[in-house]
Amino acid sequence: MPVESGSCASARQAKQKRKSHSLSIRRTNSSEQERAGLQRDMLEGQDSKLPSAVRNTLLELFGQIEREFENLYIENLELRREIDTLNERLAGEGQTIDGAELSKGQLKTKASHSTSQLSQKLKTTYKASTSKIVSSFKTTTSRAICQLVKEYVGHRDGIWDVSVAKTQPVVLGTASADHTALLWSIETGKCLVKYVGHVGSVNSIKFHPTEQVALTASGDQTAHIWRYIVQLPTPQPTADCNQVSGEDEVEFSDKDEPDGDGDGSSDCPTLRAPLTSLKSHQGVVIAADWLVGGKQAVTASWDRTANLYDVETSELVHSLTGHDQELTHCCTHPTQRLVVTSSRDTTFRLWDFRDPSIHSVNVFQGHTDTVTSAVFTVGDNVVSGSDDRTVKVWDLKNMRSPIATIRTDSAVNRINVCVGQRIIALPHDNRQVRLFDMSGVRLARLPRSNRQGHRRMVCCSAWCEDHPICNLFTCGFDRQAIGWNINIPALLQEK
Repeated sequence: MPVESGSCASARQAKQKRKSHSLSIRRTNSSEQERAGLQRDMLEGQDSKLPSAVRNTLLELFGQIEREFENLYIENLELRREIDTLNERLAGEGQTIDGAELSKGQLKTKASHSTSQLSQKLKTTYKASTSKIVSSFKTTTSRAICQLVKEYVGHRDGIWDVSVAKTQPVVLGTASADHTALLWSIETGKCLVKYVGHVGSVNSIKFHPTEQVALTASGDQTAHIWRYIVQLPTPQPTADCNQVSGEDEVEFSDKDEPDGDGDGSSDCPTLRAPLTSLKSHQGVVIAADWLVGGKQAVTASWDRTANLYDVETSELVHSLTGHDQELTHCCTHPTQRLVVTSSRDTTFRLWDFRDPSIHSVNVFQGHTDTVTSAVFTVGDNVVSGSDDRTVKVWDLKNMRSPIATIRTDSAVNRINVCVGQRIIALPHDNRQVRLFDMSGVRLARLPRSNRQGHRRMVCCSAWCEDHPICNLFTCGFDRQAIGWNINIPALLQEK
């Protein structure tokens, strides 16, 4: 008698297993023991990195969900039959009941009642895991709403900061660890100006509110103010960057990164000297910003202080002391003389300069790790991000506790708020960029694949609401900045 080969036997077993699975689906009145055994067999045949105890618990919980919905389905069928019978009795009188609406309402009520406890159990026990599952479902939608438009390649090292000019012509600015700051044409991706006045890493760049002047902060312990004059090139047709293949989370090696000279930044005009240099810090200047009106500037340093300067005279007006560790960021209010500074000491501080004779300070302990940034909105809100993987929204009128808390799966870097639509862009250490509203509801994740998106840590984000092509920019330690087109109406509709 011929002996059945091992491959034929395994194939036959797989076929029998699939057949038994299909039969069990048709038998709605099968016993729970048979169903549980079949599902365990299926689960054992799949590759998984989950511990067996976790897999068994998940299987049991999902089995409960299935049984609940089976019961609801049967009840719904019975209710439908009752409605049909009632309609037949009332047909002679010209009256009917809207069965679809009634059954839907009954079903919704029963579903809400019978699954509430189970849903709560799932939320509390597997919150992190289920958030990742939901994230995968939103990928397709995010791709349609959030599209990569342009890549800005030319730096030789990681890019720490990105900013958009507030005056015409609107240009993009990037600050890099390669000791330079570059200005770019948003439409063409061409480098327009290279600033090489610093002798250390350029950690921050901000544009003057009314003039063609930039403010940069550097690891050389100074902040520079320099004037630029640019002429925008004629836009050229660009290839569609959104036709991608493959799934997210593709690993990259250093050889996959941009070369640094890809767009020929070396042949653009070079500025070598600032209009003025702000020199009062004893450590790295990590960030700088303009106060409203542009007549004063504030800097934040690793020497644990923030300094307020008079721009015209370069004189130090106030030294803001109190943080226990290095500062990580500073930001000014768009319409009021308010400054917020963040620090590695897990706090951020609000400095009030609205009264010229006195300035007050408030300290806020809302995080458990380094506060990487804190920014204002146009209204009365402050948004803070931290290495503790949370982002918190605060009301300036009541800063005792946050009005919303966003929990993420990675450390959060320099955040930015879309003022008009109140959308927060969160750049992460894990190369992701996520969008949330001010109430903490997740809106989208910017797509990442083997052909688009950041390949290393995303350091900063900046909105440009009025630009017709790109309204969000991100930069990272992969040496590139990226311009995105976010379909905000569609994004808010999806919410």
